[in-house]
Amino acid sequence: MPIPAPNLYPDFNTIRLSHVCFRVTDLAASTTFYTNVLGLQITDQTETHVYLRAMEERGHHSLILEQADAANVGVLGFKTFDEDDLDRAHAYFKTKGRLVAWVERPYQGRTLLTSDIHGIPIEFYHKMDRLEPIHQKYDLYRGVKPLRIDHFNVFSQNVDESVAFWSDFGFRVTEYTEDDETGRLWAAWAHRKGGVHDIAFTNGLGPRMHHTAFWVPTPLDIINLLDLMATTGYLANIERGPGRHGISNAFFLYILDPDGHRIEIYCSDYQTVDPDLEPIRWDLKDPQRQTLWGAPAPKSWFENGSSFDGVVPKQSDMQASPIIAP
Repeated sequence: MPIPAPNLYPDFNTIRLSHVCFRVTDLAASTTFYTNVLGLQITDQTETHVYLRAMEERGHHSLILEQADAANVGVLGFKTFDEDDLDRAHAYFKTKGRLVAWVERPYQGRTLLTSDIHGIPIEFYHKMDRLEPIHQKYDLYRGVKPLRIDHFNVFSQNVDESVAFWSDFGFRVTEYTEDDETGRLWAAWAHRKGGVHDIAFTNGLGPRMHHTAFWVPTPLDIINLLDLMATTGYLANIERGPGRHGISNAFFLYILDPDGHRIEIYCSDYQTVDPDLEPIRWDLKDPQRQTLWGAPAPKSWFENGSSFDGVVPKQSDMQASPIIAP
């Protein structure tokens, strides 16, 4: 299926991804991991919730940890250009047959909760409490020194359908993997903020969360994180990497939090701000697509993911497969 032409004038204007809510089974253990190992900063906490931001972020939070009986993902958050975009988004998703609701969220203004074509819970807001800048408070830097949230990657049972749905409200594809035999998409990367992606879709049992990525200053920060994890009881939480992707050209590391939520630590990709930039096509069997150099991705990387709260995933009918490490 051809990549949809970019919709440069969507019904409403999304600026970027904003935040994710991880539901966790041990709030204290998860808080320790995200503050001491990753280095995120706590902006508020209660008995049931912890709000965190990265070093360059001025918004109140980009990650919410919520105490729950079972580990899953609560919602993916996105920021709109202005307040009126929320009303336009409400009308848009209603015409698409999606449930829409205005919800109350701490530290956010008016917030619209809805879902995508396969049921991924997504919310849109315009206003979030602003905090003082801390990116030059180097005494606070620890762990991998994350600067900002970068992207989401989700498993989709039909990547063609996901790309068509998100493209219609303005997400532009930068790179994609296509199966030569069927012409179907196996994966695709799409953005709003001018990076390689705000959200990506990977073929598989879906919808489920594959990973959330945080941007770091240099590859050396990733190497330092590996040393830290190997000597503080988190060696088994290192899943894949370090290495460099062909897609996005990014230097990467994949790690797992105490509940198995996958985090990518990510740097060195490229800008995609030109609206007429053509997407890059990759063949599914190209070994440098997922790994330009480094060990091939393990089986767990293709199979394991976090469920979305209240959403039952469905198996993809696509039989094609990339290269998987033994």
